[in-house]
Amino acid sequence: MDKNLETVRHSTSHLMAQAVKDLYPGVKVAIGPSIETGFYYDFDYEPGFTEEDLEKIEKRMHEIAAANIPIERKVMKRQDAIDMFTKMGELYKVDLLESITDDEVSTYTQGTFTDLCRGPHLASTGEIKAFKLLSLAGAYWRGDEHNKMLTRIYGTAFPDEKSLKDYLTFLEEVKKRDHRRLGKDLDLFSISDEVGAGLVIYHPKGALLRWLLEDFERREHLKRGYHFVVGPHILKLDMWKKSGHFENYRENMYFTKVDEVEYGIKPMNCLSHIMVYKSQVRSYRELPLRYFELGTVCRHEKSGVLHGLMRVREFTQDDAHIFLRPDQLHEEILGIIRFVQDVMAIFGFQFEMEISTRPAKSIGSDEDWERAEKALQEVLDSEGLPYEINAGDGAFYGPKIDIKLKDAIGRKWQCATIQCDFALPERFDLHYTDSDGLRKRPVMLHRVVLGALERFMGVLIEHFGGKFPLWLAPVQVMVMNITDDQGPYVKDIFDALIREGVRAETDLRNEKLSLKIRESVVKKIPYMIIAGKKEMESKTLTVRVRDGGELKDISLEDFINRVKDENTTRR
Repeated sequence: MDKNLETVRHSTSHLMAQAVKDLYPGVKVAIGPSIETGFYYDFDYEPGFTEEDLEKIEKRMHEIAAANIPIERKVMKRQDAIDMFTKMGELYKVDLLESITDDEVSTYTQGTFTDLCRGPHLASTGEIKAFKLLSLAGAYWRGDEHNKMLTRIYGTAFPDEKSLKDYLTFLEEVKKRDHRRLGKDLDLFSISDEVGAGLVIYHPKGALLRWLLEDFERREHLKRGYHFVVGPHILKLDMWKKSGHFENYRENMYFTKVDEVEYGIKPMNCLSHIMVYKSQVRSYRELPLRYFELGTVCRHEKSGVLHGLMRVREFTQDDAHIFLRPDQLHEEILGIIRFVQDVMAIFGFQFEMEISTRPAKSIGSDEDWERAEKALQEVLDSEGLPYEINAGDGAFYGPKIDIKLKDAIGRKWQCATIQCDFALPERFDLHYTDSDGLRKRPVMLHRVVLGALERFMGVLIEHFGGKFPLWLAPVQVMVMNITDDQGPYVKDIFDALIREGVRAETDLRNEKLSLKIRESVVKKIPYMIIAGKKEMESKTLTVRVRDGGELKDISLEDFINRVKDENTTRR
């Protein structure tokens, strides 16, 4: 984030906290950082806040900004700060101070409000020009569900009104594209508290959309020499201990016991694929071996981070593991990148890449980590592909290339990833017989292209705003009559479409044509065939196109060929 923008937003979070303190005596303040989209501040206020409160707070913020109050920095001894905030009753600030090891800390004061902060800040409240409070949420103190739930107020701020207005317009577009709303409007999926948070139920149209994606995936993988495998959903706990998942990933896992034997519900598919590789002696001539699975996994996500399809507790990955010789690394990594490029072009996504390096919790030797990171970097460098370094965010078993998609309105989403792993082949004693007759250790690449199907579907819904290209649309054609006389003709058209593999529905209700058309438009169906008296007599079609335009006097055969062509070319 631009440093000036970060300073503006950080200063605005303090402005909001001062306004809240002015309006609601007894409130206690927690933390209030700037973030990528604006800022937030957490408050301990027993009655809680409402949307109406946001209007009052924002009004008071404007008053404080207009007063042009100086913002003054002060450095003090940590113990003096503890004493000061204790007297003020700001126990969350005291908690923060007690976890700080520095002898000195800084505070910022504007009028009657003082906050613990490193800064920097603007010189006065009058320099804060454009801001808007956006929403309320709950947040546990220090992100720990065992601590008290606080109220978080989100807002955004910019150096000028035009930038703020542009951003608010962007938020309106985001709201229109929200996959949770569109998922309900288009009858794609639901998530029910009765079933459980983060667990997706696919309705017929959503299940069909998912099936279309899965079918696409299977065909694309077969073209690239992958072998399909399927692993169990639970594996013995000893397997997860051996792999390092239990030590490094267990907070994200679920466990169960069967016949007094402990099992882990899989959060990843890699162990089953390892066992396929290990099931027989391997020769160097067989490598690389590419195993692919649409594997459903379960991960323990805290309820506060669950978000529609984007963050769930059970999801399916287009997961593959490639076992290869070290000298094949460059070619295979490049092959995956080419695969991702091909697929993202089909969906119309641009993307950026970053290399995530060794995290604090990890397995494997320093030498293997260096080899793995070097392999990833060399491929990107040799191809002239730009990337950032995301330090410390690799998988616990190896570094990775993370690929972030950019959707139609410029937002970034993490989907594809390529992970280079020397550690798990070592832990499971994998080997192959090389040309010199010696047993040698393979390298393992973990990779997904779309990533979690749930998340990718959510991204697709928002990217297209629910207007899927024809090849992905669950319903491609709606056939409707004008009067009851055309009912048999509509049925003939429908039967012909279905026989030719066109996904169609009929609307034979005794309703006005304008209502039927409007409802099909709301459902974002690509084509609407209107069968009236004229069309029935001439045995032709009048076809309305979703985004405007009309095909008149087209034969059913020509229309079917048009749809087939669009399906084949994925338009």
